[in-house]
Amino acid sequence: MNTLLISLLLILQFQSHEAGTFLSPACGPRHGGVYVVAHRGAHEGIPENTLAAYRHAIELGADFVEIDLRETKDGHLVSMHNTTVDTYTKDATGNVEEFTLEELKALDIGSRVGPEWAEERIPTFEEIMEVCKGKIGIYLDLKHADVEKVLAVIHKYEMEKDIVWYAGTPQLRQVQEQCPECLLMPEVGSGENLSRTIKFFAPKVAASTWDNLSEAVVKSCHEAGIKLIVDDGGPDTWNDLLSWGVDGIQTDDVDGLIERLKETKAP
Repeated sequence: MNTLLISLLLILQFQSHEAGTFLSPACGPRHGGVYVVAHRGAHEGIPENTLAAYRHAIELGADFVEIDLRETKDGHLVSMHNTTVDTYTKDATGNVEEFTLEELKALDIGSRVGPEWAEERIPTFEEIMEVCKGKIGIYLDLKHADVEKVLAVIHKYEMEKDIVWYAGTPQLRQVQEQCPECLLMPEVGSGENLSRTIKFFAPKVAASTWDNLSEAVVKSCHEAGIKLIVDDGGPDTWNDLLSWGVDGIQTDDVDGLIERLKETKAP
């Protein structure tokens, strides 16, 4: 048996032993062993990626909120999914990175959902940390932001074990070098690059999407001691995802998924 194969087997053995212990209690899972990830927060009737949506996810009992980090013109970290502000507000158009934080904070991003949300604003990463610390985990989707700045905030709040990092390979390697205790969550897609992902990152958790997923991918991840969090394709996909044994589901229907998991748990 060659040295590389022995090393890989040792990694997998270690991961299998430790797979259930890598997250802080704030991250759950609270519902039958399956992590519930609130995609852009719990935003049914609430503006997405806002503190209100993140608070509602906590109220519902989700295990993670998904946030999308970008950097402003003056170097602040904010959560917004789209590259531009165009579809969020009538007050301005343009890329997020072209605005200062003060300019972004002046934008009404809530009224498009309802007049009661007119004062809701684009949140900073630190504001999100204040809301989430000790209450819920963070699924960090790194859109366009400096890794060192993100790490500085995470270290400030001591939330290294409350956050999973979803990012490109270069960014994940940077995190791996600068924060060995941070939790990388590489994309495994349909599983074709799983062995390479294990070699590069030895992850304890990975991500995939319903469109790419198969029961075989879930099985391969579990055999490697990797938990798998999957973006769903809506409630109609939950039965298959649960029967395949996925470890987490990212969804827009947070309330519905929690109810479904409660039904699954019921005697």
